[in-house]
Amino acid sequence: MATGIETRTVQTHTLGFPRMGAHRELKFALEKHWRGEMDAAALEAVGAGLRERHWAVQKEAGLAFVTVGDFAFYDHVANHIQLLGCEPARFGFDGNEPELGRYFAMARGVNVRAGHTHSEECGGAAGQEEGGAGGGTFALEMTKWFDTNYHYLVPEFNAATEFKLSSTRLFDEVAEAQRAGHKVKAVLLGPLSFLWLGKEKTPGFDRLSLLDKLLPVYQTILQQLKAQGVEWVQMDEPILGLDLPVSWSPAFESSYWRLARKGVNLLVATYFSPLQENLRMACQLPVAGLHVDAVRAPEELVGVADWLPSHKVLSVGVVDGRNIWRTDPDAALARLRPVVEKHKGDLWLAPSCSLLHVPYGLQAEDQLDADIKSWLAFAVEKLQELRVLKEVLQGNEKRVETELADARLAAHARRNSPRVHRATVAARLAQAAAGADRRLSPFSRRQQVQRQRFALPLFPTTSIGSFPQTAEIRAARAAFKRGEIGKSQYAQKMQAEIMLAVRKQEALGLDVLVHGEAERNDMVEYFGEQLEGFAFTANGWVQSYGSRCVKPPVIYGDVARPMAMTVAWTVYAQSLTRRPMKGMLTGPITILQWSFVRDDQPRSLTTEQIAWAIRDEVVELEDAGIGIIQIDEPAIREGLPLRRAGWKPYLQWATRAFRISASGVADETQIHTHMCYSEFNDILPEIAAMDADVITIETSRSDMELLRAFGGGAHSGAGGFKYPNEIGPGVYDIHSPRVPTVDEMVRLLRKAAMVIPAENLWINPDCGLKTRGWPETEAALGNMVQAAHVVRGEFAATEAAKAEAAA
Repeated sequence: MATGIETRTVQTHTLGFPRMGAHRELKFALEKHWRGEMDAAALEAVGAGLRERHWAVQKEAGLAFVTVGDFAFYDHVANHIQLLGCEPARFGFDGNEPELGRYFAMARGVNVRAGHTHSEECGGAAGQEEGGAGGGTFALEMTKWFDTNYHYLVPEFNAATEFKLSSTRLFDEVAEAQRAGHKVKAVLLGPLSFLWLGKEKTPGFDRLSLLDKLLPVYQTILQQLKAQGVEWVQMDEPILGLDLPVSWSPAFESSYWRLARKGVNLLVATYFSPLQENLRMACQLPVAGLHVDAVRAPEELVGVADWLPSHKVLSVGVVDGRNIWRTDPDAALARLRPVVEKHKGDLWLAPSCSLLHVPYGLQAEDQLDADIKSWLAFAVEKLQELRVLKEVLQGNEKRVETELADARLAAHARRNSPRVHRATVAARLAQAAAGADRRLSPFSRRQQVQRQRFALPLFPTTSIGSFPQTAEIRAARAAFKRGEIGKSQYAQKMQAEIMLAVRKQEALGLDVLVHGEAERNDMVEYFGEQLEGFAFTANGWVQSYGSRCVKPPVIYGDVARPMAMTVAWTVYAQSLTRRPMKGMLTGPITILQWSFVRDDQPRSLTTEQIAWAIRDEVVELEDAGIGIIQIDEPAIREGLPLRRAGWKPYLQWATRAFRISASGVADETQIHTHMCYSEFNDILPEIAAMDADVITIETSRSDMELLRAFGGGAHSGAGGFKYPNEIGPGVYDIHSPRVPTVDEMVRLLRKAAMVIPAENLWINPDCGLKTRGWPETEAALGNMVQAAHVVRGEFAATEAAKAEAAA
């Protein structure tokens, strides 16, 4: 039965829309620009075309506004750095450089060649001296956007930071949308969240102290938007869902009192996490409206409706902006109707957060299983779901009865599909033996037998896993998928690439080798394609950072491993060399986090299913003679609930899942794990509880700051906790073709040896080398091996001097 609220306004809007385009047009244009094949004007034209099409989609779906300010050529936080005029002084900009050139320099680093400055992808080794031997400077640090797989560029703050309105891009885009006949809602990252997401670059400095300098610039921006005729500005303040220090919460009220006086309607938007203790404060902010995430925090909706004054707009994020499952209209309406009863003001419907985190649209998915496709909704479809819900709430159910019936049928079919549940998987988990998540012996014992087995030198060198995915590799994979070459011919091509990678590593002098992962399209998709319970889209791309897009698998049912996934490739690689060859796997948490996950059972249960599947692969690798096996878990921290109260239960099941995957082997088999772009200080005991023999981490961009926590001591952030196992801190940033010098890496290794015992240190890049070319890869790894020889010599000399002094 329809529940109409005709006496009030119900409108729909979106917090943001995917940037890359229906066919990743922005990705390809960016990469052409960076290669020098497309000038800035042509790149800007591509961006304008995408915005025009995306606004048209929003208008067609009946949204009250088009959202302007969510588009970015690299990252929306980087857009704000330029808008607010706080580009770090270390880049040495004199103001005469083109704005887009400065933008990419911050995002990608600067390399100096033959007297010219070029921006390079994502920066070089962080912490190098400006203008040092390598030339140029490193990019802004990159880290995860809350608990998503999107990466943002981290603003840098110190006492000398100043703010001023320094870009017209936002205003130009507003005018662009208005010329196209659209009613505009602008979006800004709010001032408190902008400061929170940055990092102090001076010890003891409090970035909140910059707020009084920052607010006048926001006021100027709002005045300019008002002058352009913009009535509503969405102010994203996602940190309202975090455990904020006591000094931050009061700053919201005073800040928004100042901003609200500029005469434009402000909609404060929160998402990803419950408001909890900030709920009343958020409702009482002196703004015109509040957006809340009804997917992540449905339990708070009635409380928000109670506290929010009736003269304010309540925007309810009722359609999931983080996942691809079709909205169950009856469940959504059941969630909305109590709100309709309590809140007597205007109601807006929206996705829970920006649609940046989901693919563009389902139209291109003509190869996807029809049943599974009927269960999904991407960005375009989610806007239509909002239209349907709006019509029902306004008493116009008959207008959308066909769409409602179709959505209800899909929800029923998914709930009752026999493809979703597998009795054998449930039985295996139920019958698991106690202690299945524990190695046979403690690390100290395992370390002894592993050192006897491998006899590696001090500071052993290795890489993280992948090597350059060349045009030849991609062409062979594409030809195989199109059926143009057979399985045997494809295997021969991949074996040739594996042999090439092995021979190059041997020539460089690396101690522990990898096969290079030529056969893998993606570190998660590759495994999902071979596991039961996964489905794959053809065009379901989402942005990870810059031009980097990923196509997450869809976990729709119980997970099982029907056959070996990596064993044959790894065994072949090991047959080519006498040096140890690492088996390379993706861990259960990362497979979970980097997939679109079923929402009909706890994530912990899905993770455990994946863990047992990976365990089977680990055991089979060991049986095939592979003695070192790496289980990558770069996503373990991003799975942390944003509220600290949820950390303990998450970390318990997450670390247990990793141990299940790794604990089926003998003591002499060495288990590695890899993590990148995460801060570990406050979860070190839990990282140690994973009990990997060796952990490799990203540290170069932070100038080894992240490593300090692993060494214990007063500044570890973990109560002096000292990481007990072996560790490989990354000595150079792989996201740039810039080749760091031997001296740069030696400097970082010396810093590492000050906090980690030398006998427990490994030497490796920050991450895999898939996105790099062979020339810079060989040059950088060659320098890395030389750096290892230098520090080995230094350590030997120091030990000899100690022995001589003792004698």
